[in-house]
Amino acid sequence: MSFQENRIALVPEAVELLVNNGHTVVVETQAGQKAGFSDVQFSEAGAHIVYHTEQVYEADIILKVAPLTSDELQHVRMHQVIFSLHLPAMQIEYLEQLIEKRATGIAYEYIKDESGRFPMVRALSEIAGSAAILIGAEYLSNVNNGKGILLGGIAGVPPARVIILGAGVVGEYATRTALGLGAEVRVFDNNTYKLMRLQNNVNVRVYTSIINPARLREQLATADLVVGAIHSELGRTPCIVSEEMVMRMKPGSVIVDVSIDQGGCFETSHVTDHRNPTFKKHDIIHYCVPNIASRVAYSASIALSNVLVPILQRTYDFGGFDNLLQNSAGARNGVYLYKGCLTNRHLSERFNLKYTNLELLMTATF
Repeated sequence: MSFQENRIALVPEAVELLVNNGHTVVVETQAGQKAGFSDVQFSEAGAHIVYHTEQVYEADIILKVAPLTSDELQHVRMHQVIFSLHLPAMQIEYLEQLIEKRATGIAYEYIKDESGRFPMVRALSEIAGSAAILIGAEYLSNVNNGKGILLGGIAGVPPARVIILGAGVVGEYATRTALGLGAEVRVFDNNTYKLMRLQNNVNVRVYTSIINPARLREQLATADLVVGAIHSELGRTPCIVSEEMVMRMKPGSVIVDVSIDQGGCFETSHVTDHRNPTFKKHDIIHYCVPNIASRVAYSASIALSNVLVPILQRTYDFGGFDNLLQNSAGARNGVYLYKGCLTNRHLSERFNLKYTNLELLMTATF
């Protein structure tokens, strides 16, 4: 499994809804076990439980959280439709095999809703922001060889200082959780509108600042926990915390780099996984797991299902996936590969592969 992925794309309640509305759903045995869902629950919801991977790939649409493994790619059929996460982590070998099979690939995180927002990103970002603070609190404790600091403090004992880099959805929910636990919170972002929105949404006048290197360096030196929640629309997250800044932080402090799935916003970050989630550099604990939401797989799986069910139901209503794409600009936005043609400009530039505009391609096809 990629980074020990524990989530599943559809929970039993979602399967029941789809089956009752005309879909046939196939679930690989024990697929939902790590998220807390048994084969019996899926079976009672109307799913067909299969015991061999190749049986799953007889379906027209494949739903998986992480990208397919090399073994799973061998089972992909011609013109199959594949939904998955983690487009930034995709490798050229993966793309080439899907192109060869003339598959259609959809990235959950690029699907838009009717209001033009990214519902999957929103849901998983809310989880990641909340979880980042809870993770940081764990690693500040003596149990995990931390400094023995209680995040919220108590009467007569000052709270921990939490610095959050980024005022988007992850930053907002990290702020909510940290404030809820009683921590002192400071938020940095170069977008003043996002800072104002965050303050309005959390309804607390927290300390906010643009990302001025001198001020950031000064504040990082006083932090107990730093959460990296910078998101980039262009692919790679800007590295805003230099190694020299990390070296000035207090020994035993904790960094949780939620931005690591886009490369990370700390110069000292590198990807870890759930088996070995942390490392120490310059005596600072770094937590850099890309799929934080997999720590709370039950909740995250429900969030995934909530976004996917309406899309899948509309596929049935429109009479097929191609017809859905014709009628849904939001679904089209998630397509990075259409019947073997690369339709995502960022992937095209990254791997130097031919790019085809999806709108023009679908016009020619229909």
